[in-house]
Amino acid sequence: MIRVASYNMRKAIGTDRRRNPERILEVLREVNADVIALQEADRRFGARAAVITPHLLEEHSDWKPVTFGVRVNSMGWHGNALLVRKDSQIVDCELIHLPALEPRGAVMADVRIGATILRVIGMHLDLSGLWRRRQAAAILAHVSASTHQRPTVMMGDLNEWTRAAGCLRDFSRDFAFAETGPSFHARRPVGRLDRIMVSEQLTIVECGVHQSAAARKASDHLPIWADLRPA
Repeated sequence: MIRVASYNMRKAIGTDRRRNPERILEVLREVNADVIALQEADRRFGARAAVITPHLLEEHSDWKPVTFGVRVNSMGWHGNALLVRKDSQIVDCELIHLPALEPRGAVMADVRIGATILRVIGMHLDLSGLWRRRQAAAILAHVSASTHQRPTVMMGDLNEWTRAAGCLRDFSRDFAFAETGPSFHARRPVGRLDRIMVSEQLTIVECGVHQSAAARKASDHLPIWADLRPA
């Protein structure tokens, strides 16, 4: 069984308007996933430094970041980051360029977990429905064109409210959705903005939204998770 999770950590600014990276790590430890897709993991301005420092991650967590080598101080790219267990092997990783009016991108990694090589894609899509559909098309085309096809999980904040339309309908043609439930706003979750989607080589065994007291304070989104089994 492989547990995956997605979390818009809002640059570690909680619902109390305080920035606290240690709180984010506390929530991640509670979720205890093998692979985590983070959104808004870097500061927005300046050097775009990672909010969770390398020291914090190394000394106080079970995960290591997938490094994409784009910005020295960043954890990921355009705020998207992937964390994997320290004992897992990163087989390959790359960036996915997305069409956008403002900087947007997705990150992809092939990770060996036990006997399985899992392809993981993390994303944070646009607020505009038109651009979300263009970005979904770019991600799907990139995955389809890959030389090596692997069991794939795509996760992130899709900013889409309606399941029957827009980019969610586009993704659903080839991927199944984990029925995790609403994750936004953390204090009173009503929106299913955060999503986990899997290819046909994976079975969703269990899934949900993590709603601990720490999670309700750490960000304006709650983390979502899914337990997967190779089909």
